[in-house]
Amino acid sequence: MLIVKRLLKSKSFWALLLLVSVVIYRFANEYSKVRNEPVQSWIKTPSADCAVVLTGGAGRVREGFDLLTNQNVKKLVISGVYANARLREIMPVWSFHSGLSENDVVLDRRSETTFGNAQQSLPIVEALKCRDILLITSRTHMHRAYQTFRATFPENIYIQKHSIVGGSYRPSVWETSFEAMKSLFYSLWAY
Repeated sequence: MLIVKRLLKSKSFWALLLLVSVVIYRFANEYSKVRNEPVQSWIKTPSADCAVVLTGGAGRVREGFDLLTNQNVKKLVISGVYANARLREIMPVWSFHSGLSENDVVLDRRSETTFGNAQQSLPIVEALKCRDILLITSRTHMHRAYQTFRATFPENIYIQKHSIVGGSYRPSVWETSFEAMKSLFYSLWAY
């Protein structure tokens, strides 16, 4: 009982309790945003000057190539590919996408994180003179990716979300929690 009384009188205890409460509130907020991100690729057929695909999940690169093939975008930036990757290795069914030019696809081999994707894609997008981009990533990753790109890119470049389903439609609580934790971390320094 004496320990409880001391704790209740301690300013450090109340400061720690406030900090923990803020972290829990922010985590719950990020979790909700990650969990409720809509799947734009099912809702509308977008168009933009360029598409930026963030590697790391199933279906993302394929979606980018489909948009390029259907002329929904003029240029495709694939961000976060391995240093020695070649275009034909990334998209082995290239020959089935008629009318594509390898000049319309740019591979970013330097990015290793979402923040790196944004940092490395910006000069490419500017060099391609893109006024608007489609940001292609998984539904679970979209909130953090969009916020990071929005904080990195200038306001005059319009960013449209184009999320896809990379696994199951509703990600597990664990997967959503892990992404929410990363998003919470990113919100402190990246956006």
